Amino acid sequence: MTDTLSAPAPAAFGDHEVAQERRIVTPVPGPKSQALHERRLAVVSGGVGTTLPVYIDRAHDAVVVDVDGNHFIDLGGGIGVMGAGHTNDAVVAAVQEQVAKVTHTLFTVTPYEPYVRVAELLVERTPGDFAKKVVLVNSGAEALENAVKIARKHTGRNGVAVLDHGYHGRTNLTMAMNFKAMPYNLGFGPFAGDVHHAPNSYPFHDGLSGAEAAKRTISYLEKRVGAQDLACLVAEPIQGEGGFIVPAEGYLLALQEWCRANGIVFVADEVQSGVARTGAWYASEHFGLEPDMITTAKGIAGGMVLAGVVGRAEIMDSAHAGGLGGTYGGNPVACAAAIAVFDEIERRDLLGAAKRIESTLMPMLRELQAKHPVIGDVRGIGAMLAIEFVDPETGEPDAATVSRIAAEAAQQGVLVLTAGTYGNVIRFLPPLVISDELLRDAVSVLDAALSKA
Repeated sequence: MTDTLSAPAPAAFGDHEVAQERRIVTPVPGPKSQALHERRLAVVSGGVGTTLPVYIDRAHDAVVVDVDGNHFIDLGGGIGVMGAGHTNDAVVAAVQEQVAKVTHTLFTVTPYEPYVRVAELLVERTPGDFAKKVVLVNSGAEALENAVKIARKHTGRNGVAVLDHGYHGRTNLTMAMNFKAMPYNLGFGPFAGDVHHAPNSYPFHDGLSGAEAAKRTISYLEKRVGAQDLACLVAEPIQGEGGFIVPAEGYLLALQEWCRANGIVFVADEVQSGVARTGAWYASEHFGLEPDMITTAKGIAGGMVLAGVVGRAEIMDSAHAGGLGGTYGGNPVACAAAIAVFDEIERRDLLGAAKRIESTLMPMLRELQAKHPVIGDVRGIGAMLAIEFVDPETGEPDAATVSRIAAEAAQQGVLVLTAGTYGNVIRFLPPLVISDELLRDAVSVLDAALSKA
C-alpha cells in the first residue's frame, strides 16, 4: 500500500518544531527529566507508576520530545489515544475555537450542539443498522460502568459476564471485571459482586477453533451462572491489556448469537480497539458483530477527555431521566476535539492508514520472529499489533526479555508498551499518521535490542 503520510515535516508551534525523526542527545532519562522526577517523587502518590521517567515537553504526529531535547518515536500513542497524531493541527484549532466560546455548562442542565454532533457521529459510525442512542462520559472505565448499569436496568437482571484476560478499568466495578489482579486490583477490594469470569478464545495457547472456544465459554456460563441471570456479556473484540488477543474466527459471533437467544445484552468494549485503530471505525466490524452496546474512549478526542456508550435505542432509553450523566461528561471542548478527529479520519483516510501500518509493520515483525525464536506469536489487526515472547524450548511466558527490550529501545529513542497477563507481550499502537520510514527505523532498533538481549 502506498505510504501517503511518509514525508517527515517539522511542525511549528510557537518557537518549537518537532521533526519526525528519532534523535537522542542525552542519556535517557536526561538531567532535566531526572530533576523533574525528583520533584514528582516528593508530591505525587507512589501509586501513580512511571514506566519511563522521561518528561515530555512537546509532541507532534508520531514523535514526542522530552525536556532534554530527545526525540522519541512513539509506538504507544498514549495507549492508543493519539490515533490522529499528537497535536493534530485540526484538533488543536477546534479546541482553541471552542474553549474561547463555551468551556462548560453541564449538558444535563443547559445543553450545547457539540455533544449532539458527537452522538450523531457515533450513531453513524458504529456497526448495526438499527436505531441507536448515546451517552457521553469521561473515561473508558466510566463508559463500562454505564454500559453495565444500563444493561441491568433494561433486563432487570444483575449478572455480568466477562472473559479471561480482559481488562476494563480501575473503578470498583471494572476492577471486578478485570482478569489480572496486579497492578490493577491488588489490595483494593472488596469488589462489586455478581461478576462472572469465563474462559476466552486465545488461539496461540488453546488451539481451539472459534466454535470450540465459544462452546466452552457458553457451557461455563450456562452451568456456572445461568443465562437467565445475566444482564450482559462484556467482551473486547481484540483484548487490549491482555495482550492484543485476536479470537478465533466465529468465536465472538457465536457469543453474540447466544446472547440474543437468551435476552443478554452483548457489550463490545472498544475503548482501545475503536475509532479507526484497526482499519475499521470499530473492530467489531472485522468479526461481523453488531453489538447491542459499544463502549468507546481513547482515540475519540485526540487526547481530550471523552468517552461514551452507544447502544440500541430501546436499551439506552431504559434508564430514567437523570439516571445517566455527570458533571464533565461530554464537555464541549472535548466534543469539539472529537468532531475534528472524526473529520480527520475521513479527510486523511486514517482507516486506510491503519491498514497501511499493518501491511508495513506486520511483515517486519514476522521477520523478527523468524530471526529471534523468543518471539512465539505475531498478531493483531490494523495498527493494533503485538508480539508475544516465550521460552523457545518450554513455551513459558518470557517477561524478562520483554522488559529488557522495552528498556533498551527507550534508550535508543523508541517508546513501546508492554502488555499481557504474564507481561510477555510488546504491543504497537502508533499514531495512524506515522510514516513507513519511522516504522522501519523503530523495528531496526527493536531488532538490535533483541540481538543484544
